[in-house]
Parts: sequence; structure tokens; C-alpha cells
Amino acid sequence: MLLDAASLYYRAFYGVPDRRKTPDSPPSNAVRGFLDMVATLVTTHAPTHLAACWDEDWRPAFRVAAIPTYKTHRLAAGSADSEATPEALVPQVPVIIDSLAAIGISRVGAAGYEADDVIGTLVHRHRRQLPIDVVTGDRDLFQLVDDESGVRVVYTARGGVRDADVIDQAYLAAKHGVATGAAYADMAVLRGDTSDGLPGVQGIGDKTAAALIQQYGDLPALRAAVDGGDPAIRGARRARLEEASAYLDVAPRVVRVAHDAPLPGVTLDSLRLPTEVADVRLMSAVADELGVASSFTRVLSALHII
Repeated sequence: MLLDAASLYYRAFYGVPDRRKTPDSPPSNAVRGFLDMVATLVTTHAPTHLAACWDEDWRPAFRVAAIPTYKTHRLAAGSADSEATPEALVPQVPVIIDSLAAIGISRVGAAGYEADDVIGTLVHRHRRQLPIDVVTGDRDLFQLVDDESGVRVVYTARGGVRDADVIDQAYLAAKHGVATGAAYADMAVLRGDTSDGLPGVQGIGDKTAAALIQQYGDLPALRAAVDGGDPAIRGARRARLEEASAYLDVAPRVVRVAHDAPLPGVTLDSLRLPTEVADVRLMSAVADELGVASSFTRVLSALHII
């Protein structure tokens, strides 16, 4: 099980009430919510291996070089590289890091890459060795779905971790009109994503993008048909695809997750569930400072450590 950590702790921050008794008390809602989500996921899905995948760079240079508008709307005011983050969440992220370390759950990141790329790399490495569930609220990771390899997405955007949608190829076909995760990535390139600053091809939305990928098989074949003068592509649609040629040259590099992020020392053995608390003192310190002992207890119970 691979967790898109930021997706989960942002959901926790916005979904769990801030119950501080005084304004001077440290915020803890994201920490409590994140730990409770981990406990629920482990209890429900019983993974043998678990990794919290981390954004070491939320806006990697290679994506910005390809499409300069990538995530620009998320930049903090006056900053060229810092992400705008709610004030009460900022101090909780290091505490979540400490909490994972105290429990002994692996946290995996790679310099210059997003969590999506870490997930993509781990999926690419291990998909033939054991089934993999990717937990996220980001539909971009639907591109990793692969029934043959046993790769699914546990999608939390609508029902949270308790009532998540499990995304397989049948779901992609029924809901998005594409047959595979790879086809979903090609569709995403065509349609774009305003939340990530990707313009897409003007006038092409989800349904049209899915129909084009279904008809031609993949994005390179569609582009070859456009360049070859396929009479089935005509009028405004042809004009818009031709006008978007420069965008289509670079967008796949932005949309598709990396399969080769550097993860030295990360092995299946290093991702096994912990069988004992890694740092009792650190756990006690976090629990006492933030009053989250019950959340730690739920995680340890789910892990069968207590």
C-alpha cells in the first residue's frame, strides 16, 4: 500500500475539526486525522507493506521547464518556489514526519520529485511481485491502474478512506471511457487540468478526449493521424489539435509519473509493516504535546503491535 501522504494530510486538515482549547495550543487536527486514516486503511485492507510517499519537490524543475504554468496558482504570494499552505497546517507536517518515524512506517521521497513519482517508481519496480494499492485523492494516479499487474487506486476524494472508490480497469471504462491506466494518462494530456495549470487542447473535454484515445489507441497514434491527414479528423477539431502541437510535445512529460525516481536503499523489506514501535520516546513526546495518544493507539492496534 502506497500512500499519497500530502493528499491524505490535506484531507485530514480540512476534514477534522480543530479542537484547540486556546489559540496558543499547537494545532493537531491534521496529525490526528492522518493517523486515524492510516489505522483505517491498515485495518480495512491489511497490507503487508506500507509506505508514506512524500513530495520532496511539489513543483519539480523538469515539469516547470516543460510547462511553465505548472501549479503556478498554488505558489505562495511573492514566492517563486514555495507552495501556499494553510498557516495551521505548516507546523503539523513535521509532526506527521515524526509520528511516522516513531511508529516505524517508512516515509519515502526523492529529491526533485513529487510523491506521484515516488509512487510511480515503486509501482514500476514491484508490480510483478505483489498486488499494489495506491491511496490518493488525486485522479492523476489513475494512470497506474493495471489489472494484469494487480495495481489499483483507492480513491479518497469522494468517500474518504472509509468509503473510498476502488479504481480498476472496469471503473476506468465505465466512468471515463478508457480501457487502461495508460489510456487515462493520454486522455488527461488532451483534456488538461486547470488545478495543475495544464491547458489541454482547446475545446476537448473528458468525453471527446476519451473517444479520441479509444478510436486511435493512444496519443502518439492520434497525433500521427492528425499529421497524416486522416479525413476522420477535420474542421475545428483538426485545427485545435494542430494548434496544440507544441503543448502535446511536452505535456506527456508533465502528466505521466516518473518510473525511475532515485530511491536508494528502498526495498520491499524496508517497506514491511513494523512489528514494534520504532521510537517509544518520540511517540510519547508527540502524544503528550498534541494530545493524540488515542490516534497512536488506533494505529498500533491496526498493526497488531498492541
